[in-house]
Amino acid sequence: MPKLKEYIDKRNFSQTKEPVGGDVTGKKLAFVVQRHHASRLHYDFRLQMKGVLKSWAVPKGPSLNPQDKRLAMMVEDHPLDYKDFEGEIPKGNYGAGNVHIWDEGYYIPIADYKDPEKGLLAELKSGNLKIILMGKRLKGEFAIVKIKSDEENAWLLIKHKDKYAVNKDYDSEDFVAAKIKNKKNITSEQTATKKKSVRTHTTIKPITPMMATLGSDMVKGDDWIFEPKLDGYRIVAITDGYHNSKLFTRNQLDYTSKYENVAEILKKLDRACVLDGEVVKLNDDGKPSFNALQLFGKNPVGKVHYYVFDLLQLDEHSLLEMPLTDRKKILEALVKSIDSPYIIFTPYESGNGNKLLEEARKNNSEGIMAKKADSIYHPGYRTKEWIKLKVNQEDEFIIGGYTEPRGKKGLIGAFLLGENKNGNLTFSGKCGTGLDELRDQEIYATLKDYEITKSPFTTKITNDTKIHWLKPELVCTVKYSERTEDGKLRHPVFKALREDKTVTDMKPAEDNYEIKANGNKVTITNRNKVYFPDNGITKGDVVDYYDTIADYILPYLKDRPLSLHRHPNGINAPSFFQKDIETKSYNWLKTVSIHSESNDKDIDYLVCNDKKTLLYMANLGCIEINPWLSRYPGIEKPDFLVLDLDPEQIGFESVIEVALTIKELLDSLSIPSYPKTSGSTGIHIYIYTGAKYHYDSVKLFAEWLAGKAHELIPSISSIERSPQKRQKKVYIDFLQNRKGQTIAAAYSLRPKPGATVSWPLSWDEVTKELKMEDYTIKNVPSLLTKRKNPWADIYSSTVNIAAIMKKLQV
Repeated sequence: MPKLKEYIDKRNFSQTKEPVGGDVTGKKLAFVVQRHHASRLHYDFRLQMKGVLKSWAVPKGPSLNPQDKRLAMMVEDHPLDYKDFEGEIPKGNYGAGNVHIWDEGYYIPIADYKDPEKGLLAELKSGNLKIILMGKRLKGEFAIVKIKSDEENAWLLIKHKDKYAVNKDYDSEDFVAAKIKNKKNITSEQTATKKKSVRTHTTIKPITPMMATLGSDMVKGDDWIFEPKLDGYRIVAITDGYHNSKLFTRNQLDYTSKYENVAEILKKLDRACVLDGEVVKLNDDGKPSFNALQLFGKNPVGKVHYYVFDLLQLDEHSLLEMPLTDRKKILEALVKSIDSPYIIFTPYESGNGNKLLEEARKNNSEGIMAKKADSIYHPGYRTKEWIKLKVNQEDEFIIGGYTEPRGKKGLIGAFLLGENKNGNLTFSGKCGTGLDELRDQEIYATLKDYEITKSPFTTKITNDTKIHWLKPELVCTVKYSERTEDGKLRHPVFKALREDKTVTDMKPAEDNYEIKANGNKVTITNRNKVYFPDNGITKGDVVDYYDTIADYILPYLKDRPLSLHRHPNGINAPSFFQKDIETKSYNWLKTVSIHSESNDKDIDYLVCNDKKTLLYMANLGCIEINPWLSRYPGIEKPDFLVLDLDPEQIGFESVIEVALTIKELLDSLSIPSYPKTSGSTGIHIYIYTGAKYHYDSVKLFAEWLAGKAHELIPSISSIERSPQKRQKKVYIDFLQNRKGQTIAAAYSLRPKPGATVSWPLSWDEVTKELKMEDYTIKNVPSLLTKRKNPWADIYSSTVNIAAIMKKLQV
């Protein structure tokens, strides 16, 4: 999302419904003219450029008379969706007044640029912008020229002489309806609305919270902000603007009725939004207390507070891609408008967190959070752009049992705590301090439902009093002073039973651990090894990605032989390919034996039909997943034909141009096609052949298509294999269509900086705005939940190659 700092700084989004800057893109470049009756009447002339609306205030409005050189004062950039905005901006807000759309449409440069937007930006920089407007009122050629004056932002809006020009007086007000002219400037505190007069209901789904990484050292610099780490439950709140609200934990548990006073207050908010924050209960000293919060859950006396620290969506605008500090500015105004002592904007400081950390030590609170000021929001991901800095040693442990009390009141003597190490529950020590009488009774009632007869620990544990063993499913938080040499806790104090967390939420205690999938365990080693040094992305992040998106990628891997491209030490270290796989490590691995003519031997290729195999591959260092185009047992007949567009010293915009040319060619032949980013530098175009034809026939047709496409756009395309012969061209590679060749699967990561993803596209998305870095390990999991799969019908769109080749006499 483009940065709109000046625009955001000037507005209070809790009072005005002017757009905050959602993602709005399109193939055509839009323009809009808005009549703005603020303190003075003027017209705002806006052009879509570089992801924003470049904007000028035109006091007398535009004119179709070339004799009129209308002054246009350049103002701050506006978000793209401002082009649809009209209504009333309330009193006390920047630009207060009535806004009405006077004209709208599209525009192009007069000059014939290869990249129109790039050319327009160059003209803008030079101070002489020449364009053709295609609006309802404004049509034809115009110039916007910067003038030399004391006013740095002074320009002139001038109509060129053409068939749309007039030679009579032109007044923009002549085209404004009387009812709009008669509208008084700000008659009420009514909030401005979007262009449509009937307000639409905004449906918002829960968002899994972004998580922080535990840090040990203070980070420094103006690019960090710091806020207190609160001792409560992480809650994502959703309002729909129609007096409905919901509260969800990080695991999507509905806590609306549990924290009813917060939900009731948020119902009054007339904005649809998604908030991220922490629900806390204050103790008698006015400090957050997790103990008090847990007691409140059982015996709700008093009220809880909701400390809000992030805003993820406002009305229909997603703010996930907006820099954190910009989100916070909007959030602060929104919380202020709620005007409740129970909904609190979490304060933060910039630049230096030492003072805040020292305050946390004095108050014996949890610690502080350090966050990158420009960080975007990655739902469900643990990121190093947010760091937890704790004052005390504190961790989460699994309760594997408890002892009966000896010489003290209560039902529980001590908890037996454990950690998951290498798939085993290892003993971390006993904890008998921290339980009061009321919690002792409540927790005891919960523990009884989990009792088992055998110890879940791998080590033998003895005790003077009877031990009750428990299923290792309950999670608790414990404070402690330090650990002994063998890893046991010293001076542990029980803090809370974490009803909002499960064992699977806990990060493994060690670098090596086991993960369950499809009823089997897969060993994951060296989780914290960095695979992408420039981005801090680890092997564990890669494993987590494939764990999350398994259901999306597996349909494109089923029954296909795989060549494993392994990067055991990350993308900057040497990699290697492995085809022949042994199944000794796991008897459930599936392989298929295929004879290699070049080696004159049978090779056992791995086949990935389930999540456990996918995670096994990820643990081997397979950052990318490379399947054949055919399935076993019909390996001689591919079910896909692929054209791989690979640029050689030429920009990605040329790849787009070649791809769209191929799309037109395929459309002319009534051949359905499915594009995806390669995740590297190019685009892959898939055609489903239904496994009806041998590789030779598919390759022959692919070669004809590549040649024909090259004929249509020879200046920037090539079908030459040698890189030296295709410099500054887009190579249309048809040779992928051979037995044994592999290509990165849809949704596969690529071993490229940023951990880009090979992302399936609809043809509507193949525009010059498309960028490879828009789809990465960080945002793809959340993007998958927001759109329909553009490849959903790929297996029902079989092309009849034989009939087409016969018709074309190929």
